[in-house]
Amino acid sequence: MDTLVSMKVFRHVVEAGSFVGAAERMEMSAAMASKHVMHLEQQLGARLLNRTTRRVAPTEAGREYYERLSQALTELDEAGQAVGAASVVPQGRLRVSSLSAFGLSHVMAAVADYAAQYPQVTVDMTLSDRVVELIDEGFDVAIRASPGGLKSSSLIARQIATAHLVLCASPAYLRKHGAPKSVADLARHNYLQYSGVSALEVVTGEASSRARLSGNLVVNQLEAQRVVVLHGAGIAMLGTEVIGGDLAEGRLVPLLVDEVPPRELPIHVVYTSRRHLSAKVRSFVDFLVARFGSESLWPSLEQIKALAVR
Repeated sequence: MDTLVSMKVFRHVVEAGSFVGAAERMEMSAAMASKHVMHLEQQLGARLLNRTTRRVAPTEAGREYYERLSQALTELDEAGQAVGAASVVPQGRLRVSSLSAFGLSHVMAAVADYAAQYPQVTVDMTLSDRVVELIDEGFDVAIRASPGGLKSSSLIARQIATAHLVLCASPAYLRKHGAPKSVADLARHNYLQYSGVSALEVVTGEASSRARLSGNLVVNQLEAQRVVVLHGAGIAMLGTEVIGGDLAEGRLVPLLVDEVPPRELPIHVVYTSRRHLSAKVRSFVDFLVARFGSESLWPSLEQIKALAVR
């Protein structure tokens, strides 16, 4: 027999003062209610009820057990109600990991608006370019970008925006070192490398249009890479989620957009499962999708080409 059901039957027997009253509350026969109490007594090795033809009353052990059991069952019911409510009303702590630069330039403003709309949710933001393990590290949601798409079959991903990877440099660097006129020219330029990514090799259709890009500076954070490019230290391949504003204001200039076409960089919000998804996760994901509309981040591919050095 189900011991949890037996516990609930016992509580109702004590409160109703009879097996019949408990049976009505539990929607079972009086005989079955009696069997549940007997099952519980056998499990505990103690007599819980004094039974007479006119009345049922708890023993001393039964009274003590009832008081502790009643509190435990009440807390269990409340826990179930809280979990049920959390699946309907967004509430509780929501842990989110986001790309640093995209988080600063786009996500944080969206999070501020989300928090205002859902005051019962506490958003715990972590900005990092490291790929976090959602389950192992306790994150509910992560915002990621990958030019090759997301490979993990254990995660649900919804695209919220599209950026572009652009080869770029600052006007100051180009004035000092000259703008590359061909892919082969790139080999003589200082390529600012992102940590963990191998040196960039650019190959076009012609054998003469090949270049392996390398340089004397490697950084492990996209915003840091942006800073050194702005400072005129070299050229780099950066996404428009990081440098969109710099391109718009002319602080950085796209290079060789015909020979090295900007690559699409899909940005996704990822989470662990669609089943039993909490209201806080569902509402946050839907909010981001609606906020960004899966549109291309400025500048678009056409705008990038218009801004490029010719």
